[in-house]
Amino acid sequence: MKFHTALLGLAACSLAACGAPQASEPNEEAPAEAGGSPLATTVLTTQTAKSTEEEWGTFAEYFAGTTAGTRDLLSGTATIKPGLEIHPPHRHAEEEFLMVLEGQGEWTVGEEVFTANKGDMLYAAPWDVHGVKNTGDTPLTFVFWKWNSAGLPTPPDPLEAAGEE
Repeated sequence: MKFHTALLGLAACSLAACGAPQASEPNEEAPAEAGGSPLATTVLTTQTAKSTEEEWGTFAEYFAGTTAGTRDLLSGTATIKPGLEIHPPHRHAEEEFLMVLEGQGEWTVGEEVFTANKGDMLYAAPWDVHGVKNTGDTPLTFVFWKWNSAGLPTPPDPLEAAGEE
C-alpha cells in the first residue's frame, strides 16, 4: 500500500488521460490554477482529489494546472470497470504517462495492442494514438500524468498540417 500512496503523491508531476473528463479548474485545495502560479512543493491526497463517477468507472483529478516545468498538466487516477474503456484510443497535443496500479487490460499504441499488467507503464508522445481498456475480471486502476512543457510551443497536429483532419 505504501507503493500506491507514493505513486499517488507523484501525481503532482500529468486524462483527459484516456478520455477522462477535461478539467477546467484545478482542485479547490490545489495551490495553482491553470495559467496561474506554478504548483509549490506539496502533498496531494485522496481527500483533496476531485472524484467523479462515470459510466465506465471512477476518475480522480489530483491536479490540473501549472508546475515549474509544465503547463496544461493534468494528473490523477482512473479506475475502469471490467470490459470497459474510458473511450476509444485517442490522440492529443500533450505528452502522457500512464501506469497500471491494479488489474489487467490492453494498451493501444498506434494500431498495435499490448497486454497491460500491474506495474506496466505507457508513454505517449504528442499526437500519438494511445488508449487503455480493461479486459480483466476486476477493476483496472491506473495513474496518469499529462502535460505540455513550459517554455515550448504546443506541438502542432501533424494530421491537421497535412490537411487530413
